[in-house]
Amino acid sequence: MSRPRSITGRPVVITGAASGIGRALATRLSRLGAPVALADVDEDGLKATAAALPGQVLTRVLDVRDAEDQLHFAAEVKDWLPAPLAAVFNNAGVAVTSTVLDAVPEDDDWLHDINFRGVVHGTRAFLPLLVEQDEGAIVNTSSVFGLLGMPYQSAYCAAKLAVRGFTESLRHELRGTGVRAVTVHPGGITTNIARNARVRRDPEGRGRTHEQMAAQFEAMTMTSPDKAAAIIHAGVDRGKARILVGPDAYLFDALARITPTHYNAVLTRVMRRARRTETV
Repeated sequence: MSRPRSITGRPVVITGAASGIGRALATRLSRLGAPVALADVDEDGLKATAAALPGQVLTRVLDVRDAEDQLHFAAEVKDWLPAPLAAVFNNAGVAVTSTVLDAVPEDDDWLHDINFRGVVHGTRAFLPLLVEQDEGAIVNTSSVFGLLGMPYQSAYCAAKLAVRGFTESLRHELRGTGVRAVTVHPGGITTNIARNARVRRDPEGRGRTHEQMAAQFEAMTMTSPDKAAAIIHAGVDRGKARILVGPDAYLFDALARITPTHYNAVLTRVMRRARRTETV
């Protein structure tokens, strides 16, 4: 199978572009000559991203939960495009931390509407354009938590596993066409997702504040947004169907294969060892 055409220097769409991986992707691809169409619900963050880019930019304040507005955004992008669309990065995401017992349904619905349905809406909005071109890639952000189920992350894992299943189904449907479906599985990336998460109480009952839990998560992250963007860009260019981002992503992937029912015990030991190392 021949390698697909590189996305470098070609138009792309990125949601969740106000911060984190989305902003890093926008920065990287714009600096390499790509016109970028950026969307996020955070208007100030979106403006800050756009202002730092050297090339052609289209910005749109967008709530990915709104399927109709995603269709309107796709129409705007189609009118704006200076060349065929190379890739759509459905990247917007949020987090909720809770036990299943204490879960607040409204919080879970908020997350599912963004992390899963937002991806579905974005895919459905832009897929007709890519199919008409008979080229391009839908790149959907799952997570390492789309490889394994983790305690206190039931809503997040459910959404990210759903993204994985949805994208893999689409990949097979597109076989024989020039359009690809790519799943991205980032490990711990140093972004604001933990600080912006909905957390009602410490799910482990240890009395930690939201700030303390966010700081602990950030201390465990292994990959910067810039490094993540470079890995994702390279993976899409190489024609990968599934992109693992960060060394922890490879660990999660291996554990899912080797010990599919006992991986959490292994991860717990690894995390305890890491915490002891931090305090030495």
